[in-house]
Amino acid sequence: MRSCLITLRAAGAAAVLVLAPAATAAHADDSVEVTLAPATVVPGGEVAISVSGCQGTTATVTSQAFAADVELSSRTGSQFSGQTTVKAGVSLAAYEVSVVCDGHRHPAMGQIKVVQQPTDHQTPVAPVRAGGGGAAHLAVATTDRVEGQGPGTPHAVVGLVLAGVAAIAVAFRSSRRRRTESD
Repeated sequence: MRSCLITLRAAGAAAVLVLAPAATAAHADDSVEVTLAPATVVPGGEVAISVSGCQGTTATVTSQAFAADVELSSRTGSQFSGQTTVKAGVSLAAYEVSVVCDGHRHPAMGQIKVVQQPTDHQTPVAPVRAGGGGAAHLAVATTDRVEGQGPGTPHAVVGLVLAGVAAIAVAFRSSRRRRTESD
């Protein structure tokens, strides 16, 4: 009875040892993530690629949309990044992106969509506020504010003082002229 129990335990331990690498490999597949920026691109466009969760020292990204396979450089242990170009003559469609980490293939880890370049150029239908570069909106706001307000109290006081000085000067000059004429 005791030998049967020992045999059963040994078989269980052997099963755990056999299944553990398979579970680890499945987990490694699940941890790999690909980020494409942009995920929608025109033929001939540039794409930045980032891969995380890749165990090992090398990572390569492949897709039928890319001009060539992309060898990624490592930023940190499991973080890889690089850049590629989409083929100029590629058909407009969605393409799978696969990753190879140290020889281990991770198929269909992402997708890139190749679309037609927009050719619809809209023309303005209203006058364009132009001529000020990046500060045009500030000039318009300032002009609107100044046009909407009249002179303030300081302007009125200065105007009254100047008018008073002018009136005194005219009166003084007129009185001197009368004196010289009467003499």
